[in-house]
Amino acid sequence: MRKFSIKDWAVDDQPRKKLMQNGSSSLSNAELLTILINSGNAFLSANDIAKHLLNATENSLHKLATLSVKEIVNLKIKGLGEAKAIAIAASLELGIRRQSDTIQRKQVSSSKDVASYLQASMQYLQREVFAIVLLNRANRIIHFEIVSEGGITGTVADPRIILKRALEYNATGIILCHNHPSGNLKPSQADEMLTRKIKNAAAFLDILVTDHIIVSHEGYFSFADEGML
Repeated sequence: MRKFSIKDWAVDDQPRKKLMQNGSSSLSNAELLTILINSGNAFLSANDIAKHLLNATENSLHKLATLSVKEIVNLKIKGLGEAKAIAIAASLELGIRRQSDTIQRKQVSSSKDVASYLQASMQYLQREVFAIVLLNRANRIIHFEIVSEGGITGTVADPRIILKRALEYNATGIILCHNHPSGNLKPSQADEMLTRKIKNAAAFLDILVTDHIIVSHEGYFSFADEGML
């Protein structure tokens, strides 16, 4: 039996043509991945490879976005080599950056605004990192930076580095943030102690620590919202 390729499908079922006619939102996740994968092999069509990839990641784009190129290749899906894995990883990263860029242009008026920005930037990381969001007088984000990286269970932040960055960017406000890859959003005693330490040190420089936000794929926790600042 002859194996059908994408070109043999009805026009409405061809992902590229469907996208051109109806827009990208009309495509399923498998169809979008099919376009990125581009071609199949003697055993699987590009669409088959896309479906196998989604199945291997529990049909979760979030889980797929956490995988490195090497981890995608190590799924051992026939027809999905390094070149295709790179295209998929690059596309997912562009989506993450687009979301971050959109949120960054907004004025920060609540913890939700910042949490959305942080989740877009940090929720897919598989190890814990500590980052800072620097604000100007208009409460707009002027800089985001990961200041330390740890392992799966923790990281340590240096208050001197954080305050140095704030001075370099003439920031008037700092939002501390870190992620919990496990999904647990409860702050540790060490988190609380570090928050107080940085807040007290920043006060001497007339810089306000407005929040400390913990993010994960499960949501976020705001020290400010919980009255812990």
